[in-house]
Amino acid sequence: MDVDLVALGVAAGAACLAYVMAAAKVVKQYERGVVFRLGRLRDRVRGPGFTMIVPVVDRLHKVNLQIVTMPVPAQEGITRDNVTVRVDAVVYFKVVDAADAIVRVEDYRFAVSQMAQTSLRSIIGKSELDDLLSNREKLNQGLELMIDSPALGWGVSVDRVEIKDVSLPETMKRSMARQAEADRERRARVINADAELQASKKLAEAAHQMSETPAALQLRLLQTVMAVAAEKNSTLVLPIPVELLRFLERGSGPAREEESHHEPPEVKPPLNTPVTNATAMPAMPDLPMPVVPESPAALSDPAHGGHESLDDGRM
Repeated sequence: MDVDLVALGVAAGAACLAYVMAAAKVVKQYERGVVFRLGRLRDRVRGPGFTMIVPVVDRLHKVNLQIVTMPVPAQEGITRDNVTVRVDAVVYFKVVDAADAIVRVEDYRFAVSQMAQTSLRSIIGKSELDDLLSNREKLNQGLELMIDSPALGWGVSVDRVEIKDVSLPETMKRSMARQAEADRERRARVINADAELQASKKLAEAAHQMSETPAALQLRLLQTVMAVAAEKNSTLVLPIPVELLRFLERGSGPAREEESHHEPPEVKPPLNTPVTNATAMPAMPDLPMPVVPESPAALSDPAHGGHESLDDGRM
């Protein structure tokens, strides 16, 4: 009897130990436990720590409440201004209701991923290229709202969504580079023109000031000579005072007037005087006319009396 009692006690102890080991569960701090008893959801969600369930009858599902970082595959689409782009993003979300995340959706991670891809393509079609490149904060907010609206029913809350990269075609990149270069060139020309305008105003003020004090012009001339001499080159500068030039100009004025007074007046013929050949053109001298000798045939021709002249000469 004693042996049977000992064996029965050992068996009971082993059964209790097995039951405790099957019923005892540990839920971590970042997890929540959802219990199904005979397939029916229990109202109470098990918190972190040690908990007990009924073996074989209860099933415990642990749900992670940490923020999940999910990259969204690159989606290719056409923007509102007809530019083909390729955009990828990343979604940060977490489970806020463990029971809904298990009961409402089969796989909340896959559901959030598909919703993020669909929303990203929709955002690409509604936006322009300039918005994708420069106004990403507004697009991130709109994308977050589009993903978070259906995800709340799954017990998931989207923390934030970020557009990572926007890939453009090579032709569009070259066009944008030319546009940026033209814009920079335009700004450079505007700056140069503004500088020229300011410099011209200052030069006008300086010229007005020097016109009142001629000595200032001489000092400026000497400063220019000193600046040129400091370069140590072979340039030779001969400064001529402006007053000397003015004095010479004043002295040459009366001499020119006297020459104009002493110059004899030009005699012009009256308008009614007829123009003759003698006055219009000098007579050409008479030149002797050249004597052309006759040909031998003409000399031998009797019609011209060639033989007669010879006979006359012989006689």
